[in-house]
Amino acid sequence: MPTPPVTSRKRKRAHQYTVSYSEVQEVDPEGRVREVIVIDDTPPPPSTLSPATSHHNGYSASYQPPIYSAPVRTRARAAAEAQALSASTSSAVMPAPPIKKRKREPADESRLLPKKPVIPHQQPPQQALTSTKSWASGSGAATAGASTGPVSCDDKEGHYLIHPDDMIHHRYRVVRLLGQGTFGKVVEAVDTHTSNKVAIKIIRAIPKYRDASKIEIRVLQRLKERDPLNQHKCIHLLQSFDHRNHVCLVSELLGMCLYDFLKENDFAPFPRHHIQSFARQLLGSVAFLHDLHLIHTDLKPENILLVRNDFREIAVPVPGKKNAPPRTKRILNSTDIRLIDFGSATFEEEYHSSVVATRHYRAPEIILGLGWSYPCDAYSLGCILVEFYTGVALYQTHDNLEHLAMMEAVMGKMPEHFARRGARSKPEFFKEGSKLDWPKPKASRQSKKDVKATRMLQDVIPPTDIMNQHFLDLVRRLLAFDPNQRLTVREALHHPYFSLAISEEA
Repeated sequence: MPTPPVTSRKRKRAHQYTVSYSEVQEVDPEGRVREVIVIDDTPPPPSTLSPATSHHNGYSASYQPPIYSAPVRTRARAAAEAQALSASTSSAVMPAPPIKKRKREPADESRLLPKKPVIPHQQPPQQALTSTKSWASGSGAATAGASTGPVSCDDKEGHYLIHPDDMIHHRYRVVRLLGQGTFGKVVEAVDTHTSNKVAIKIIRAIPKYRDASKIEIRVLQRLKERDPLNQHKCIHLLQSFDHRNHVCLVSELLGMCLYDFLKENDFAPFPRHHIQSFARQLLGSVAFLHDLHLIHTDLKPENILLVRNDFREIAVPVPGKKNAPPRTKRILNSTDIRLIDFGSATFEEEYHSSVVATRHYRAPEIILGLGWSYPCDAYSLGCILVEFYTGVALYQTHDNLEHLAMMEAVMGKMPEHFARRGARSKPEFFKEGSKLDWPKPKASRQSKKDVKATRMLQDVIPPTDIMNQHFLDLVRRLLAFDPNQRLTVREALHHPYFSLAISEEA
């Protein structure tokens, strides 16, 4: 039986979805103070409906990589401060005049570098590099003109300025910008040594992001060392280096992420045989990570890339409109995927921050502050599989209590022993011992309406045939409230769902 249609295709991703970040200090078990970035995603959600709701014409809220806009101490500002300090202490008779501050207009950024950067071996004498002294961490060269200092290559937030044909590390020629997130940018480039296209993740020139990238490099090196043939379908690091104070990670160039494919396909669900293929690959990748004592902590469709984007189009009827002309739906020619973004991956024996995972894929034990481990990845995978089946995210909320209420609407009441633990950790979410305190008096009418309209899992995935029955059972066991009762990813690979042969369908 074909996958039931989604009631609406109106879901749009906003052009910019901002999430505020705050830095807090946490004390780890060894008594060391650590700075942790906490995602503040508690503002009221947009006026959208969850894919688990029964409303008509519902659509899911969009989410973009958040933009962090905290003030950044740039190299130019640091140099001015250092010069002012030096001038004030070097002469007691005639102090140096204060440094005049000039407000840079946005257009000034485009004048910092030539429009067509010159390849090093073709530079004219007047633009030749006169110094190879590094900036901050030791890479990048200063240009001629001692009075002006090094040419800036960053924007005000520490992101690397991207210019087509710019040469990175004297080897990679930039083609175009592929994407931008909190931690940096990703560009397509050509390796001039091999003529192959690659992707380069360019980390922001800010110490905390540079430090985090070094952890990601360590993880990627471990993955490649343990799986040189890439049988487990995790992104492979080809090279890493420092370029003008930016850590750069080079990998193979892949296709679009699964979220973008869903979006460009009008959020039509994937065919069921494609979902089975995705599920088998993802569970295998995450099981490989867990065998290495690694927890990904940020599994979501944005972090799953297609190897190839090619597809064919078919005509499908519009649900609920008998006389309407059929619409087109894209069907992938290949379901080969790669798991990416190990910037938040954590070794089991190392420090665990209190909050991990993107909101829509966050496990209940994280919301309740009960600690987390490998099972949080399994929960995220359960949410992802439902999204593949419906086309939209399972939970659309930005409030912890509302999120827990929606979880109970989908999965039934929390087990009492798990609720008691949650009540001890987060008593503000519970009443009468172990009962979820929903709705609070301050809950909005729309919030109450959304939770009330949320459907149970068996209504989202109706068990109409043997395939759906097994798929429903697999997802239900991945979404169990208690992480100790949740199916492990290794166990999930042996679920009867994967023994079924599914015929090709739209």
